[in-house]
Amino acid sequence: MSRPFVRNLTFQSNNLGKEVTIMLALINGDLKGLYEDFFPIVWKVSTFGKDGAYRAQATYTNQLAFSKAQVVNGNLISAGTCVKINDSEKTTLTQANDVYHFSAPQAGTSGILQAENKTGAVQDIAVGFMNKGDLMPTPALYFNDVGDGSSVKAQFTPILRVYVTSDYQETAILRGAIDTPAIWTQDLAALAESTTWTLKRDTATGRYSIVQG
Repeated sequence: MSRPFVRNLTFQSNNLGKEVTIMLALINGDLKGLYEDFFPIVWKVSTFGKDGAYRAQATYTNQLAFSKAQVVNGNLISAGTCVKINDSEKTTLTQANDVYHFSAPQAGTSGILQAENKTGAVQDIAVGFMNKGDLMPTPALYFNDVGDGSSVKAQFTPILRVYVTSDYQETAILRGAIDTPAIWTQDLAALAESTTWTLKRDTATGRYSIVQG
């Protein structure tokens, strides 16, 4: 894996003219099995006011991790345990005396992150990323009902999409495609370390856009 990179994103607005909420999620629409075998998780939800200046920030580090997911009312609320993992590595989740543990990653299939469930029961597993200082990862993809002896196999590309919607909370599991199209899509790997993006509203059409600077 290449050296871990960090992406610091700032979204801002000034006198937008109408209050609006945006939702950020890491969604690679090209992945086979999306919304069937695994599901994206809402990363950030931010509201920008009608008048004055507003700002929201988000930081992504491409240090990936598997976690044992805990879900309540459709939201991924916490991780019971986790392990850092890189592309082309695999790990195994086991359970002994009610304590769950991921094994140290080993070499696996090229370009694939893999976690095998050997706990003796069905488990929920998430793939996420870990920023500096984080104890547990920020979840990005959710795999539910992973059977004992089965494996989670993930190809993870940090495609960030921004939607204008107030229908979701942070850490909500997206069971299907968002009704409205994304107003902004970027591969985070292609961006500079720190970038600023301005949310704008066209008063004639009511449409929103995000432009750099």
